[in-house]
Amino acid sequence: MNTHQILTDTPDFPEDKIKQLHEYIDSIEDREHLLIHILHKAQEIFGYLPPELQLHIARTLNIPASKVFGVVSFYSYFTQEKRGKHTISVCMGTACFVKGSAKMRDELGSMLQTDSHGTTKDGQFTVKEIRCIGACGLAPALMVDQKVYGHINHDNIQTILQLYKEDPHD
Repeated sequence: MNTHQILTDTPDFPEDKIKQLHEYIDSIEDREHLLIHILHKAQEIFGYLPPELQLHIARTLNIPASKVFGVVSFYSYFTQEKRGKHTISVCMGTACFVKGSAKMRDELGSMLQTDSHGTTKDGQFTVKEIRCIGACGLAPALMVDQKVYGHINHDNIQTILQLYKEDPHD
């Protein structure tokens, strides 16, 4: 198998990660029928599934790129954009919205200085909206990764973020 069909050794696609993906793919016999597993592994390795990685996987598996893109775009757990180490999902459901979740989302973006995709420069956080997290009694609420935090306000946002910030001196 040609491991340099699409991807080359770049900061986004380092050679060791490309090799790790190919070793995983090579260990699978029925590759086409396990596309979802391969995509999960690729996202685990690279952190996301950008178009060039999708095309690389399609060519490696000898399947249409449209099939890979169709799977990636259909399932919500696949992402085509870089995400931070921690995902902050701000609930925008009715109860949370009425109690100020949009303001909290904007404040988070300003505090963390996120880019247009909601990700911080240091790659620690991605801020995104989510329709409803089912914690209406805690409105406004947000989730960091899978943990729910309620009654979010200006005073407690910093405390929550501090729990997840990495010390660069560690």
